[in-house]
Amino acid sequence: MPILNVRHTTTYRYKQPVELGEHRLMFRPRDSWDQRLLDSTLIVSPKPSSIRWVHDVFGNCVTVVEFARRAKELRFESTIKLVHSLVPPLDFPIAAHAQTYPFSYDAEEMPDLLRSIERQYPDRDNVLYHWARQFVNHAGPVGTYGLLEAMTKTVRKNFKYVSRVEEGIQDPLTTLTLKSGSCRDFAILMIEAVRSLGLAARFVSGYLHVRPSASRKYDGGGSTHAWVQVYIPGAGWMEFDPTNGIVGNRDLIRVAVARDPIQAVPIWGSFAGDVSDSLGLEVNVQITSESAQVFMPASVVNGAA
Repeated sequence: MPILNVRHTTTYRYKQPVELGEHRLMFRPRDSWDQRLLDSTLIVSPKPSSIRWVHDVFGNCVTVVEFARRAKELRFESTIKLVHSLVPPLDFPIAAHAQTYPFSYDAEEMPDLLRSIERQYPDRDNVLYHWARQFVNHAGPVGTYGLLEAMTKTVRKNFKYVSRVEEGIQDPLTTLTLKSGSCRDFAILMIEAVRSLGLAARFVSGYLHVRPSASRKYDGGGSTHAWVQVYIPGAGWMEFDPTNGIVGNRDLIRVAVARDPIQAVPIWGSFAGDVSDSLGLEVNVQITSESAQVFMPASVVNGAA
């Protein structure tokens, strides 16, 4: 059971001292049964006038930072330590009625899933829908797991990863046409494709652990990363990373989940000044691992509540 250490540094620079507005940070990972936070520190420069933590509508932890002085440089350094447990791709049970596609969600779940099924981008000629339909066997039902695995690995195989510095998300039809994009572009492409098939999907922002000894090359390391969760009855929200063809949570550290990527931006903030005052930003993410024996509380080991 490895322990992962994540050091995430973001630095903004300006031509002259500017007035810093409120900044909202999503750095703290989501505690769950497969990843457990052990320690967390945040260093902010210049020193904030106030700092507080809130949970958003999705249960993500948001750090709200305010400033009372001007600065030519703004720097956030987040360091976290967490236990990360691997979930093998085939090690999640799917409810009997959902093992093959198509299937229907239970009536009591639908009200909460509807917005995650609703498509966010126009597809007037059903181009993306027809692309998604290639993963469905027209001669009969197709395995739900097989459908999602095939879609994930097709993006990895047939699309080219490019690191885009521009803000925002590339339209999924553009990604489909260019056959290229960033991790967040591929995530939105798959989310919209899955939603076109009537399945609930959401955006995940976090980190990718690129292991030095890994036999396969990952794209998207050294910065924040984005992938997809799809809701599968019996298994719940499961991870799919189309950028790297990952099915399951291997090497993926969840920080925030949201219906729309704009709701899971790692840093959102403002400054008062001319646009030309901004000299850009620099982001660096370093992840190291250490092997350790981590003991769970007796109540968890014994299955007690």
